[in-house]
Amino acid sequence: MDNNPSKKNDEAPGFFPRLLNTLVGIGLGESMLRAGTTLLSVILLVTVIWLLRLFYAQTPAVEEAANTLPTGPTAPVPQVEGFASQSDVVFGGIPRLAQVHTNIPSRPRQDLVKYTVVEGDTLFGIAEKFGLKPETVLWGNYSVLLDDPHSLTPGQELIILPSDGIYWEWTKENKGGLIAFAEYFGAKPEDIVNAPANNIDPATIDLANPNIPDGTWLFVPGGKRELTTWYAPLGVTRENPAAARVMGPGACDPVSGGAVGYGTFVWPANKHYLSGFDYNANIHRGIDIAGNTGEAVYATDAGVVVYAGWNNYGYGNMIMVDHGNNFQSLYAHLSGINVGCGQSVGQGELIGAFGNTGRSSGSHLHFEIRSLSSWVNPWDVLPPP
Repeated sequence: MDNNPSKKNDEAPGFFPRLLNTLVGIGLGESMLRAGTTLLSVILLVTVIWLLRLFYAQTPAVEEAANTLPTGPTAPVPQVEGFASQSDVVFGGIPRLAQVHTNIPSRPRQDLVKYTVVEGDTLFGIAEKFGLKPETVLWGNYSVLLDDPHSLTPGQELIILPSDGIYWEWTKENKGGLIAFAEYFGAKPEDIVNAPANNIDPATIDLANPNIPDGTWLFVPGGKRELTTWYAPLGVTRENPAAARVMGPGACDPVSGGAVGYGTFVWPANKHYLSGFDYNANIHRGIDIAGNTGEAVYATDAGVVVYAGWNNYGYGNMIMVDHGNNFQSLYAHLSGINVGCGQSVGQGELIGAFGNTGRSSGSHLHFEIRSLSSWVNPWDVLPPP
């Protein structure tokens, strides 16, 4: 027997190695490799599908076996609202997740509350804090504020109504009962009766002759009334300055001729932002421009001075200029007045100084523009800040 290893190495290779060598030799080796990889991937995919089908085919059998288990009387499983039940978890139902937050419905306030004014408060800010209109704050506190937003001072105790409306005293002299009382304020008598703040029993009230004690203050939901005006009258022109005589000693005599405005307006101060009340057609018909005491005040347009001096209605030291084109301008709370009655002024001319006189809480310029018959929102005619 020949045990020489060299002879074994010289033997011819098998069929498949020779076939592979042949394919490589003619350039088909790479193609065969790709084909083999693809075939292997297909075999693996078919195997996975077959295993999944085999797995899911057993699920009905498991559920059927579970349903055939013997049953007997059992204690009910307590359910806690907000948590998934046991059946939901075992059998794949949609679980009810626990609610981390509790939604508390927002209920309107029903009672009157008292609020003490602090430093920095404004009528508009207080109204916004309680979700009310500024007029409602005045309507609920006439004896304190006298319909004047400038009379607000720290330490005052205000009544805050539950919602927009009127707070008014009931007296026996009210003719027509609660029906006429409500109509006077543009409201409904049943709203007054049903308002919890009034503590009226609807079962015992007679609308025509209500048994409401004399001197009782009633909240009138949705009620409105005219505000007592404290503003300078309209129509104070150079030809008719006497319309302002009721305002105080600053009223002037008639003037003929004088400067006429351009019909355009400039800012009457160096600062072009507010430090107090904004314009409100009902309760504040001007804007309060920011500035320190002594800073310059300028004429917004050319015209003739028709009021220069003290005002008895809360404006303090005040100037009015008639522009001769159906417009007038007003400058209030001044610390100084640099012009006199009948004087012609040019647009942008120095006429006074910022101050804190009259009903004022801090130095600023109360500035108004008005026509012969109505007030004008200064923001509509002044250039952009």
